[in-house]
Amino acid sequence: MDEKQSTTVSPADGPVAVTGASGYIGSWIVHDLMNQGYQVRACVRDPNKPEKVDHLKAMNGSDLRGRVDLHSADLWQPGSYDSIFKGCCAVIHAGAAVGYNNETPQQVYDSCFTEVKHVIESVKKSGSVKQFVFTSSFAAVGHPCPEGYVYTERDWCDDEIEGYDMYFTDEMIPKNRDIAYALAKARAERMIYQIAADDGGFEAMSLLPLHVIGPLMCANHDQSWSWQNRLRFMMKGKPNKAQEGGRMLWNNVDVRDVGQAHRLCIESPLARNGSRYILSASDRSGELFTWQMQERLAALFPAIKTVGGEEMKDGKPAQKTVDSPRSYCMLAKQELGLNTYAIDESLTATGNSYLKLGLL
Repeated sequence: MDEKQSTTVSPADGPVAVTGASGYIGSWIVHDLMNQGYQVRACVRDPNKPEKVDHLKAMNGSDLRGRVDLHSADLWQPGSYDSIFKGCCAVIHAGAAVGYNNETPQQVYDSCFTEVKHVIESVKKSGSVKQFVFTSSFAAVGHPCPEGYVYTERDWCDDEIEGYDMYFTDEMIPKNRDIAYALAKARAERMIYQIAADDGGFEAMSLLPLHVIGPLMCANHDQSWSWQNRLRFMMKGKPNKAQEGGRMLWNNVDVRDVGQAHRLCIESPLARNGSRYILSASDRSGELFTWQMQERLAALFPAIKTVGGEEMKDGKPAQKTVDSPRSYCMLAKQELGLNTYAIDESLTATGNSYLKLGLL
């Protein structure tokens, strides 16, 4: 990690560009920046699709102190961000194809790694960007460990583990979406840290969200197989199909906290080139097995007749769930000053947003 004094930014230093701005996480990044008075350049593929951008435009008519302007850009086109980034003090790169829209594993890999080079090249050309924040993923951290193991920012998905590293190879990328995604995020992180170190003109940091839940701003944020989408299906009385039998340990972080953490990252004097921050539960209360999630949702939304999830028998889980992944956002709280929502607040906001959007 670079040991020189970190460069921080503020609204007085100029606009902040956000890629993937119309997405679930990207929208809350924009919202948080505007709430703090930043001028935001929101990068979207097509600014003429109301279902994807109207909620961003509406932020200009709200009580938020900043302003957002929409800019058309394409992750797959080199130079697409050149003019947008010029004059910006920071860039937050939240845009990527993660497989929700039937992308192939290779397309997922390319969007999360190969095409990141285009974004970084535009950062270097800008001559003004001092901070670059990459939305990585806990997928870049997780690897097989004993139950109860607590992952930290020192863990990498491709850590050499006997019998495991054989799967994390280039040959597996076009065959497995999960491996493609994890490898791409990990390799992109290492790449941007090295490029930033070599360049010397900007710093690169990463945020690594785990199970992101919380309020949706528009119906388009209900992406199939996303964690928020899984909650909607559970609230409709259906099983959680994210894992076999619905059994999993949900390690939750609120999407509003994810948005806030990106802004705090460019402002923190402790965040510097190579810093990475896991965004997950603040403590054990935010880690819930599916059957516990069912109980919480049933208690918070008593009008819902049946909450689905995992198979139960005599009021207890039919089978044991693997106690993983355990991880906490302690470093983000310590170095970024992140204040987090309680789990019941996140679940309530998620459900209420689905009700408001007419999706339940």
